[in-house]
Amino acid sequence: MAGEDVVIDPWGSAQSTDYDRIIEQFGLSSMDNVRIDSPSRLHRRGIVFAHRELDTVLEAQRRGDGFGVLTGLMPSGQMHLGHSMVIDQVKWFQQQGGDVTIAVADLESQATRGVSLEKGRAIALEEYIANYAALGLDVERTNVYFQSSRPIVQRLGFQLGKRTNLNEFEAIYGFGGETNLAHVQAPMVQVGDILHPQTDDYGGLRPIVVPVGVDQDPHLRLTRGLASKTNWFNVADGKHSGVSITLSVHDENAAVLGQLPNGRMDKQRLKEIFDGIVKCMTELGYSDIQSNPKQGTVNVPSATKRDKTTIRMKLLAHERQLGGMGLLAPSSTYHHFAVGMTGDKMSSSQPKTTLFLGDDLPTVEKKIKRAFSGGQSTVEEHRRLGGNPDIDVAYQYMMYFFEEDDAYLAEINSEYRAGKLLAGEMKQLCIDRAVDWLGQLHEMRDQTAHLVKDFLAEDAR
Repeated sequence: MAGEDVVIDPWGSAQSTDYDRIIEQFGLSSMDNVRIDSPSRLHRRGIVFAHRELDTVLEAQRRGDGFGVLTGLMPSGQMHLGHSMVIDQVKWFQQQGGDVTIAVADLESQATRGVSLEKGRAIALEEYIANYAALGLDVERTNVYFQSSRPIVQRLGFQLGKRTNLNEFEAIYGFGGETNLAHVQAPMVQVGDILHPQTDDYGGLRPIVVPVGVDQDPHLRLTRGLASKTNWFNVADGKHSGVSITLSVHDENAAVLGQLPNGRMDKQRLKEIFDGIVKCMTELGYSDIQSNPKQGTVNVPSATKRDKTTIRMKLLAHERQLGGMGLLAPSSTYHHFAVGMTGDKMSSSQPKTTLFLGDDLPTVEKKIKRAFSGGQSTVEEHRRLGGNPDIDVAYQYMMYFFEEDDAYLAEINSEYRAGKLLAGEMKQLCIDRAVDWLGQLHEMRDQTAHLVKDFLAEDAR
C-alpha cells in the first residue's frame, strides 16, 4: 500500500520493484548522474539503476589504480539467466581493470539448504564455474574460493560480530525470535567474504565493488557499517570547505591513539598520532594542513570532495601500519530484477519461471512461446491498441540478455506499442536470439571445460 515501507529480503521470493522508493528509503544513489566510460548494455538501458559509492571504484579505474570485484554463488541449484546478469557486470568490471574474487557459499548452502560440502563443490564446478568460463571471465584475473576452505572469512565475521547485535539484525533483516540461527550466522560470514579481498594476504588495500540485485542490499548495509566502525580515522567534509579528519577511538585502538586507563589522553602520544596524519597529507601533496590535536582535528582546506577517497585510502594504509584493520567500506551496484517467464520473479526452484543455462534449445523455444505476453487478447485489438513491451517477457529478455543493438531494440519497442509487431512475432524474435545465444554458450562450455579448475584459488584445489 502507498506510504508503507518497502521490505527487502535477501532470502524471500516476493520482492518490490518500486525502485524509486527503494533508492529513497534505503539511501542508495541513482546511476543517472554517474559518468560511465564504455558503458555496458545494462548501464545504457538503466538496468543497473543505483549504487553505493561507485565513484570510489571509478576513480581508481580512471587513475589506473587497482580495484577488485566480489561476487558469490549459492551452490544449491541450476544457473539461470538472472545469475548471468551478475556475471555480465563482473565481466565488465574485469574489462575495466578489476581483479575478480568469487565466493562459493558452501557453508551457507549446507546450513540453510542442507547441501553437503561435497555436493556443493560439484554444483559450483559443473554448473556455475563452467558457465562463468563460457561467459568469458578471464581465468588469469579470477579467483574462486569456498567458504569452507578459507578460514579468514569466518574469522573476520567473528571479529566484527562484536560490533553488531540482534537489534541491528532485526532492523536490517527483520529477524525475530523465531529466526533460525543459521540465518544470523550467514550474513556475518558474508561480511568476511566481502571484506577479506582487501586484506594483505588476498590482494591488499583497494576499493572493492559488489554488483548485486537490490534484494542483497541488506548484506551490503551491514558490511559497510561494520567496516566503518573499525576505522581509526574519520574523513568528512570540512565545516566551511575542504576535508576534515578526526580520530575514532574505541576499545581496540585506545591505547595506540593515546588514551590512558583513566580516560585522559597522553598528550605526547596524541601529538605523534596527529604528526602521522600530517605526514600522510604532506605525502599526498597538500601544504595547507591545519593540525589541532587539542580540538582533535586535522583540516585540509584545499582538498575537494573528490579527494576524500584518496585521503581515506592513505589513512587506512597508515592505520594498518599502526596495527589496525584498515578496512574500506565496499562499493556496490544494484540491478533491476529480470522478470520470470510467468511475469513473476525468476526462481531456480520453479523451472517454469526461467530459462536455465543448461536448457536444451527445444525447451527454450517452448518456454518462450508460453511466456507472459504484453500483447492484446486478439490480433485485431493488438493492431488497434498496441502491446506493452514493459511487461512482455519476450521483449524484456531481449533487452536484458539477448539483443546488443540499442537502435534495433528501440525499433521493435516502437512497433510493438504501435501494434505493427504482434505478440507472437515478438516471441519468435526472442526465440531466435535466445537459441543463438544459448547455442553459442553451450559451444563455449565445451571449448572452455578444461579451464574450470584453473579458476580455483590455491586453497580451493
